[in-house]
Amino acid sequence: MNQVNPAYPLLQTQNLTKTFGNITALYNVNIIVPPGRIIGLLGPNGSGKTTLIKLVSGLLTPSDGQIWINGIAPGPKTKTLVSYLPDKLYFDSWMKVRDCVALFADFYTDFDRSKATDMLTALGVDLKQSFRSLSKGTQEKVQLALVMSRQALLYLLDEPIGGVDPASRDYILETIIRNYNEQGTVIISTHLIYDIERVLDDVIFLMNGMIERVSSVDEIRYQTNKSVDEVFREVFRC
Repeated sequence: MNQVNPAYPLLQTQNLTKTFGNITALYNVNIIVPPGRIIGLLGPNGSGKTTLIKLVSGLLTPSDGQIWINGIAPGPKTKTLVSYLPDKLYFDSWMKVRDCVALFADFYTDFDRSKATDMLTALGVDLKQSFRSLSKGTQEKVQLALVMSRQALLYLLDEPIGGVDPASRDYILETIIRNYNEQGTVIISTHLIYDIERVLDDVIFLMNGMIERVSSVDEIRYQTNKSVDEVFREVFRC
């Protein structure tokens, strides 16, 4: 099983910048993320949340600056450290749910098939169902269950509750809390602050590709006497 290296932060970025042509998606981002935390990556659409997650997961390369995961730059060695849930559906529609489980089991040595099966059963998902026959919300639940069934150190979840109905959001959050590797850290990118605030330890506010604020949830509540959702609405008021 993956182990946290105590000599390094679990995740660190230094002067991280990403440009696409003339567009700067991220600029001079510096963060240090310890293990054992649930962190909200918060900001409006277009603030750079997905770009940051893709850089950390190794799907994009920085235009400038550095990233280290457990002391290692993103690459083949960090693939076993990071469990990534994109904001898009990625399984082929012809696949059955059991095929999705088998694919994860074949691809990731840290994948816990029994945990995934238990979660899917709790969701009421028949493993013999085809992926295309599921509602979009249930498809997203399947992907989340598989991602959270890995014993990774860093879980990157891009809008994990954006496509599910409000009644299912509490279950999704409980799934995240109960199933991540306690040595690791979960980063949840979202703009639905009210729904996830109760599970967060820390928050990172992104605005126009730059860090606006990094703080613990307790610090925000103590310093402002307001909820994270209220502070978010003030910071990002149009």
